Amino acid sequence: LKWASAQAAPKLLRCCRVKLRLIRGHAMADVSAAASPPLPVLLSAGPAASQMTAQKDKLGLHTGAAAPSPSPRLMPQTKLRRQQSDSSEMHRRAKATRSTFQRPAIWVMVFGWSLAMCAGFVNVVAYRSWHVFVSHMTGDTTSIGMHIEGYHAGRVDFFPLGLSVAILSSFLCGAFLCGMLIDKNQVHFGGKSFYGIALVGNATLLVVSILVPRHQLSACFAAMACGLQNAMCTSHFGAIVRTTHVTGTITDIGSTTGRMAMIFLRKGFRLSNLNVVERAEVAVDARKLLVLLPMWLSYLVGTVLGAYLETVFDIYALLLPAFVTLSVGLVYMFFRQ
Repeated sequence: LKWASAQAAPKLLRCCRVKLRLIRGHAMADVSAAASPPLPVLLSAGPAASQMTAQKDKLGLHTGAAAPSPSPRLMPQTKLRRQQSDSSEMHRRAKATRSTFQRPAIWVMVFGWSLAMCAGFVNVVAYRSWHVFVSHMTGDTTSIGMHIEGYHAGRVDFFPLGLSVAILSSFLCGAFLCGMLIDKNQVHFGGKSFYGIALVGNATLLVVSILVPRHQLSACFAAMACGLQNAMCTSHFGAIVRTTHVTGTITDIGSTTGRMAMIFLRKGFRLSNLNVVERAEVAVDARKLLVLLPMWLSYLVGTVLGAYLETVFDIYALLLPAFVTLSVGLVYMFFRQ
């Protein structure tokens, strides 16, 4: 027993020393991996690494090769760079969203609102005087379809159908004349656009509709004036603007408020929860509403005013919108010169 213990003691001591060296080698490898990237460490490994590998093979201590983990110091920097990239992308998208709609000048909005008021005024007076609508062609197109069926069935003669077609053609002719005078469908005062001539022509057509003895021709001239006015500024700063009817305006108001409500609904109706892009979208929609809502209200005010004045002045109430458009046209021509 003494002889066996004497023979085994040196081997046991050597095994303990080898295990101690392996533990120290693992600790040094972890420290070097934390201080520098893994590839330079492997390339700069000296004889100590080969000796540890040989001792592992000799003792049967094989372990699976683990993938080098990233440095704890580099992980916060990578996350910060990713956050900065996402923030810059959101700011770029917000800037692109804000550029889709610019804030119109106050005098431009007042100009559009006054035209909408005049159109509502003319439409009410035309309906009470000639029993036709002249500022929008949806109802007139519907009446054409009904009169075609009635004429084919023998219930009505050709006159109502011809009147509806004449009013539609007159509105189209007024828009055609405006296209010849104004080369773009956006408000851009100055240059080669003859806004003054278009406004003076609008006033002239309204006066002619008063002077013409036959009601059918009067309705046609009033429809031509509305077509000329409606084509003057069909688009402005990214929003579709129609001054002679409000169907599209009401549609845009509804869709815009719906988008804003959905954004706030997703964020719990808290403005602080909105990100940069959502804030830009809400701001753009709010600026659109500042154009569309007063446009509809102006048309409504014009209809109310026209209804009251028509009961007093009859067809001659059309002189008021004619005077407004004539004054604006003359002022524009004067300042353009």
